[in-house]
Amino acid sequence: MTLTDIFQNKTVSLLGAGISNMPLAAFLKEQGASLTVRDMKSAEELGERAAELEKLGARLITGEHYMENFSEDYIFRSPGIRPDLPALCKAAENGCTLTSEMEMFLSHCPCSVFAVTGSDGKSTTTTITHLLLTAGASEGTKTFLGGNIGEPLFHRLPLMCEKDLVAVELSSFQLMTIDAPVTAAAITNVTPNHLNWHTDMAEYIEAKKRILRKAGKAVLNYGNDVTRAIGEELIRENSIPVTFFSREPIACDILRPTDSLIYAENGSIVTEFAGEGKKTLLALQEIKLPGMHNAENYMTAIALTHGYCTEDRIRQVAREFGGVRHRLEHVASIGGVSYINSSIDSSPTRTAAALSALAGRSIVLICGGYDKKIPFAPLAETVLTNPGVHTLVLTGATACSIREAVENHPLYEKRCGEGFVLVTEEVFDEAVFAAAGAAHEGDTVLLSPACASFDAFPNFEVRGEHYKTLVHSDRMTAMAK
Repeated sequence: MTLTDIFQNKTVSLLGAGISNMPLAAFLKEQGASLTVRDMKSAEELGERAAELEKLGARLITGEHYMENFSEDYIFRSPGIRPDLPALCKAAENGCTLTSEMEMFLSHCPCSVFAVTGSDGKSTTTTITHLLLTAGASEGTKTFLGGNIGEPLFHRLPLMCEKDLVAVELSSFQLMTIDAPVTAAAITNVTPNHLNWHTDMAEYIEAKKRILRKAGKAVLNYGNDVTRAIGEELIRENSIPVTFFSREPIACDILRPTDSLIYAENGSIVTEFAGEGKKTLLALQEIKLPGMHNAENYMTAIALTHGYCTEDRIRQVAREFGGVRHRLEHVASIGGVSYINSSIDSSPTRTAAALSALAGRSIVLICGGYDKKIPFAPLAETVLTNPGVHTLVLTGATACSIREAVENHPLYEKRCGEGFVLVTEEVFDEAVFAAAGAAHEGDTVLLSPACASFDAFPNFEVRGEHYKTLVHSDRMTAMAK
């Protein structure tokens, strides 16, 4: 059955008129659907997008009552909307089919899909996975990259055929209702995140685990308690093959002949893939991206794509790939001070990884943003045990919560006696300039917020671009003189 067979003359409701949903709206109309688009914002607030949707012939329902009176055959949920909202449950009871762009894509994708989820490292790992698939692809094979990384994929299905390859990043929001097959799936790690949206940590973990339900194999972090337990459970149940990755050699005595290992040992990435014995694959110093967390990202991608890319091509990608935007991105050096944009770091563990990658530097750190109701004690521990961080500038909705965690840490007074400075600037721009003012020649000003951006910016990309604009501003240049 084609997509046109599914949607021809069907009524479809699309929740959210965001930029990422615009290709989906056009695609659904192309398949013959009668389209309704619902959004909390008014048509005036949606601006050009509202006009574009009206040109498509879509019906717009906007404002605070946008999720009332569902009668459509299909409802496409945006990832940020919980599937168990009363209005959606009632619609399902009345015969509506509740789905999502990603759920539909995975259910109808004709080719191999390599999926990546986890609390941290998803974007870099998915990008590396795509690079390895592309490097190893035979002539005529197309590769695609998308999902939570920013590119919708459902509307690209007509371009795909059985021999093509897809690397997809998945968030816990997207995974809440997904029950579709993938060739291989990785969970990079699981730490507290998005607890303002999920009911609790257990629900968050279960959402991540859903991608393994129909996966051909699982790639899991042996160094993370949650993902190691997931892998051990799969092995005990004699389920799908498991590959554990680790920044240290792995001592695991429950592996089956179908299971594999990939880990760092003596300065190299070492593999023990099923039936292949132990091999030294890649020297860590060959990886252009700094930090052990990026070595873990490579291990994950290598395990996911095992059999699809040669060792020589793996080494070539490692030597050439400079990283995704907004992840430890060098912006400028002004007055002897380096400015680094790591706006993508939306959790304390990502900030810890960023600081680890910059070990040995003298750092002014900018943190704070949208409140996901996650604990900040780990962030305080990371900052105060890192002698390189001499100033912490806090901003945004979480500034007070982070400050409280830092001030309550047992090392706080000792570090203050050594010159550690804690600054709060509610407005993001002023926080950046305060950080610049606290920096001395040879220092690094690092934007690594440990929080999402939604208190002040639409997404981390906009936050990162704004940071770069401020760094290159006349005010910053004047401060350096």
